Amino acid sequence: MASVDITKDSFQETIANNDIVIIDFWAPWCGPCKSFAPIYESVSEKHSDIVFAKVNTEDEQELAASFQIRSIPTLLIFREQIAIFSQAGMLPESGL
Repeated sequence: MASVDITKDSFQETIANNDIVIIDFWAPWCGPCKSFAPIYESVSEKHSDIVFAKVNTEDEQELAASFQIRSIPTLLIFREQIAIFSQAGMLPESGL
C-alpha cells in the first residue's frame, strides 16, 4: 500500500480505523524529507497491513503543532490509537 496524505480533517478517522499508522511529517522545501520520501514509499509498498501516512507541515501547521513537530522529517507511530514512537530524522530502509 502506498502512502496516503492526511490532514487535520482526516487524521482522527485514519488513526481510529487502523491498527497501526506510521506518519511522516515533512515539508516540500526539506532536503532530508526529499531523500527520505523514496525510502518511505518503498517500505509502504511492502507492508499492506500498515497505513503509511504523510503530513505536509506547511499545509497542516495546526496538526504538526499539536504533536510539537519541531524538526522534519519526523516519524510518529500509532498502534491501536496510541502514539508509541516518535523520532526526528531520516531512517534507513532497514531501520524503518
